[in-house]
Amino acid sequence: MVSSADFASRDPLAPQFWDERFEKRFTPWDRGGAPAALRRFVHGAVRPLTALAPGAGSAYELTLMCEAGWDATAIDFSPVAVARAKALAGPWAERVLEADFFDYQPPRPLDVVIEQAFLCALPRARWPEVTARWERLLAPGGLLAGYFYFDDLPKGPPFGIERDQLDALLAPGFECIADEAVEDSIPVFLGKERWMVWRRR
Repeated sequence: MVSSADFASRDPLAPQFWDERFEKRFTPWDRGGAPAALRRFVHGAVRPLTALAPGAGSAYELTLMCEAGWDATAIDFSPVAVARAKALAGPWAERVLEADFFDYQPPRPLDVVIEQAFLCALPRARWPEVTARWERLLAPGGLLAGYFYFDDLPKGPPFGIERDQLDALLAPGFECIADEAVEDSIPVFLGKERWMVWRRR
């Protein structure tokens, strides 16, 4: 059985960290499919949206969005994760890109950024950069929608956040318009995540 002690890379800011874990199939954050609240969000949209899923890993949400007619793109900076996501994406494999979230420039204006175990994958010192990038990617009225992991343990990933910390990061640029319990959490996130939608001010 693979454990976290079996890996050479300890830096989650390096693609090699994630490559190793995908190669050895040590992916406890992988839900195995698109979760319920995200499915409701996609199917409840009044029109197809232009969406970006950063740090997408296996990118199950890409298939969900594309099947609903959305113009969706999934990105990850791990070549091994990208290869896995492409293999799973079938006819939408070309919509999975190897790219760094902090450098990637969408070819079209985005309606929504999907958050799913991306913020909590990064050390806390990088969070202001993540939220600033979300703001730049979305015009006023754009949506940040997904799953936020709440915990106060010092080590990670996943790196949990306190609710007041999240508010401090997002409230200057976003308004929270949905905040719901998650009914289908996987063990690593059980009881510690919320489905939330934030609208760009």
